Amino acid sequence: MTLAAAGQFCATGSMAENLASVKTLLHKSVEAGAKALFLPEASDYIARSPAETVALAKPIDQSEFVIGIQEELRNLDTPLGVSVGIHVAVENEDRCKNVLLWINSRGEVTQRYQKLHLFDVNLKNGPILMESRSVQPGQEVLPPFDTVLGKIGYAICYDIRFPEHSLRLRTLGADIITYPSAFTVRTGQAHWELLGRSRAVDTQTYVIMPAQVGAHDPEGKRRSWGHAMIIDPWGTVLAQCADTDSLPRICVADIDLEVVKKVRTDMPLWQQRRGADVYGYDV
Repeated sequence: MTLAAAGQFCATGSMAENLASVKTLLHKSVEAGAKALFLPEASDYIARSPAETVALAKPIDQSEFVIGIQEELRNLDTPLGVSVGIHVAVENEDRCKNVLLWINSRGEVTQRYQKLHLFDVNLKNGPILMESRSVQPGQEVLPPFDTVLGKIGYAICYDIRFPEHSLRLRTLGADIITYPSAFTVRTGQAHWELLGRSRAVDTQTYVIMPAQVGAHDPEGKRRSWGHAMIIDPWGTVLAQCADTDSLPRICVADIDLEVVKKVRTDMPLWQQRRGADVYGYDV
């Protein structure tokens, strides 16, 4: 089996505390025999304000959070790759980047993707979150890249609501798409599993959804839904983290590319898909 682990924990404004939680998840993943650990969006920190979000951001090579993960991977000396969401500083700018990194088992950053769709939402009886106040949007889809699990396509949280992105990743060869997230409780209750299973069925890929969970500040003003999960290309939830607390947890599932092949052979959507001839564009 080729196991993937989806991580779940509660990030705060302390990078040191968050790094300790991530190290716990790294060790849990190694003990479970996973070949890759997928960590949530904003694993390095979740700040209390847009200004603090920008102030805490650092360049990748200066981030003690990223450096700590790299050192831990080298110390573990196991074939574990890590997907992790972080903030990245932009020189002479008042906004940072929301980025997803791939760090290989040697501790090298080999891939980076910048979030395309920013969460600017004012929900009735819910939080007001304006990500664009502190984050710059990305401008391009990262082509899926090779790993021991298969070809992984990158997206982040709110990107999941835009199926064009996942369809493009599938067209570019993705076997797996990951959506590291910090879903609000209200949107998570309504849409988290629905969206994950929909994207899996749309693209006939495995969908891996690591998640932030619980209250990110003492006052509980910012809370995340949790329920990290792994979904197969048929839309079946294979594994899911408990939401009984905010402790660092993983759920694990086998990524079987023969399942991907069978689903796509039985229902050959990409041979049947219409494009520019009727919709005006191809994905």
